[in-house]
This record gives sequence, structure tokens and C-alpha cells, in this order.
Amino acid sequence: MQTAAKAPRRKGSVWTDPKARAWIFQLIAIVVVVALGWFLYSNTMINLEKRGITTGFAFLNNTAGFGIAQHLIDYTETDSYGRVFVIGLLNTLLVSVIGIVIATLLGFLLGVARLSPNWLISKMATVYIETFRNIPPLLQILFWYFAVMLSLPGPRQSLGLFEKFYLNSRGLYMPSPSFSETFGLFLGALGLSVVVIVVLAFWAKARREATGKIFPVSIVAIGILLLVPGLAVLIAGNPIDWTAPQLTGFNFTGGWVLIPELIALTLALTMYTAAFIAEIVRAGIQSVSHGQTEAASSLGLPPGRTLRLVIIPQALRVIIPPLTSQYLNLAKNSSLAAAIGYPEMVSLFAGTVLNQTGQAIEVIAITMSVYLAISISISMLMNWYNKRIALIER
Repeated sequence: MQTAAKAPRRKGSVWTDPKARAWIFQLIAIVVVVALGWFLYSNTMINLEKRGITTGFAFLNNTAGFGIAQHLIDYTETDSYGRVFVIGLLNTLLVSVIGIVIATLLGFLLGVARLSPNWLISKMATVYIETFRNIPPLLQILFWYFAVMLSLPGPRQSLGLFEKFYLNSRGLYMPSPSFSETFGLFLGALGLSVVVIVVLAFWAKARREATGKIFPVSIVAIGILLLVPGLAVLIAGNPIDWTAPQLTGFNFTGGWVLIPELIALTLALTMYTAAFIAEIVRAGIQSVSHGQTEAASSLGLPPGRTLRLVIIPQALRVIIPPLTSQYLNLAKNSSLAAAIGYPEMVSLFAGTVLNQTGQAIEVIAITMSVYLAISISISMLMNWYNKRIALIER
């Protein structure tokens, strides 16, 4: 029996090959993007040349010529715009770091409180969350600044605490430290205490997993932190001298001061973000099966240890991804400080420096790059931590 000869396979068109089509579309997209970028660049350079506007970053070496209310590094009006950029960056990072830390602690506390069996605590947490997360952050910033901080009494009628801390319409004044020669010994004792506590924590965890016995790490850690540095102070003397602010004329001199813009911005962003973090924490805790709580209770674990050792570690896998978004929002919302004049990146660099130099493209590009770098850094750190606590399947 003869078999029919197979017809020769016809080679299909490039447009019928999915891989070929994919490469062609990608090349077309790249060409379009490059052409659009080149058009925008050339058009911008032509317009700048017509208007006599110079380009480049040489302006960063020019003298700024203006003062800054808050600077974490030394600064005078004769310093350059480059130093102004560094000050704006540090002020932005200061608000972001303080806000993230306080909002995380407050958010976790509120999230757990909303699930409390105590009716009053639960309802108070609910009222806080529903109030602060539904008011725009800009309005909260304006409220804390104009309605609270600027309504405080003047320096002569300051609200004092222990004759060391003074709160008035110009900010919060507090003692400033000066380190003596024995500070190195104290710092070494403190570092040794931290190392001992970390080693003790790892040992206690291994012991608990092997035997089920719980070692009171927190109590012992507090004792070590008080005992070892305390002995260093007794042996070598006081490592830190504190300079308290003093009222001189119409204002305070000496010590540190937190300007009202910083206080208002930190309070607003912290309380606003904490409300969202509280809901994330509540959802994460409720995502853990109730059987985990029952199993821990059957083993005799008290509610506090059940929450810390059983519920929270499992809830973190649900909490971390949306928590990352809230950290990013807080860092970007710090740009709203321009509304009250806090000297961060937007108001200081993209505001004052841009107006004085006219280098709009360079200044805005630097500002955008800073916020992009901050956001990417936060995302990378949180993604690393999320992978570290992720469940590893066997």
C-alpha cells in the first residue's frame, strides 16, 4: 500500500511568527521612544539657546546668599547651592525616618487595639482611624501648624518641663549634649551590651525551639543595658554634659530647637500614615487562622506571647507588602512641607534655588531623582525583609 507523499511545508510569513512579531514590535517601540526623547531634547536646547539660558550643573558651585531655618550641618549664607541641596536632602530624610518609625509603632498599637475585646479601647482606636485617614494630609499639616503651633505662647510665656524643655510658638527647645573624653568608653560598653543581647536572643530562640522553654530575654536585656553602661559611668565618670536652653532677652539661647514647621509636619504625616498602617495590621492579624490562637492557648501560652510569637510572625507576611506602600507615601508626602515653609527638597531646592538660578530643568531633574532614589531604596529594603520572612516550602 503506497502512502501519499507529504507536501512541502510552506514557510510562513514573519507576521505569522509570534516570536518575530514580538521582536519587531519591541524594536519599533524602542525607535519611537528614542526618537521622541531626541525630539524633546533638541527642542528644549533650541528654546533655551533662544532665551539665553545656560544649561549644566555649574550653578551648584555658586553662592546661595540666603539663610535656612533648620540645617543639620553647618551652613552660612556664603555657602554654595550644592550645600543647600545637601541640607534639603537631610531635612527630607529626617522627616521621612522619624515619620516612618513613629507611624509604624503607633499604627501597630492602633491595629492591635482595634481588635481588643475591651469595647472602649476598640472604639477609641476605630474613631482615631476613621477620623485621621479620611482627612487630606495637607489639611492636617495646616491644622497642626496654624491652629496648634502658631497658637502657642511666645518665648517669655513658654510651656516648661523640668526647666529643661520649653515649648512655644518658635518651636521646642531642649538640652543639647556635649561629649566628654570618657564618651568612648561609654560607647564601647553600650556596644558590648548590644552584642551580648543579640547573642542572648539567638540562644534563647534556639533553646525555645529545642525544648519549648521560654527565657525572659526582654527583662535580661534591660538589665544588661542598665548595668554595663552604668558601670562604665561609675568608673570613668559622666560621658555626656547637657547644655540647657536659657531665656535671653526675647528668645532662648543654647540647646537644640525643633522648629514649629518640623513638629507640625511630623505630627501630621505620622498620625495620617499611622491610621492606614493600623488597618493593614488589623487585616494582617485577622488573616491568621483562629485555629492558631486556639492551638497556642491549648499549649498554655498567655495572650501576649500568643500575639508576639504566633500571630504577628504569620501576619507579617500579609502586612509587609501594603506597609511598603505606606512608607513610600509618607516619604513622598513630605514634599507637602512647602505649604508651611519647612526647608526640605521641594520648598528649599525646587523652590528657592530654582527661583534664584532659573535652572528649572536641572533643579527639577535633581529633585525628581532624589525622590526616586528614596522610594527605590525603601522598596529594596522592604522587599529584602519580605523575602527573609517568607515561608519556605519543602
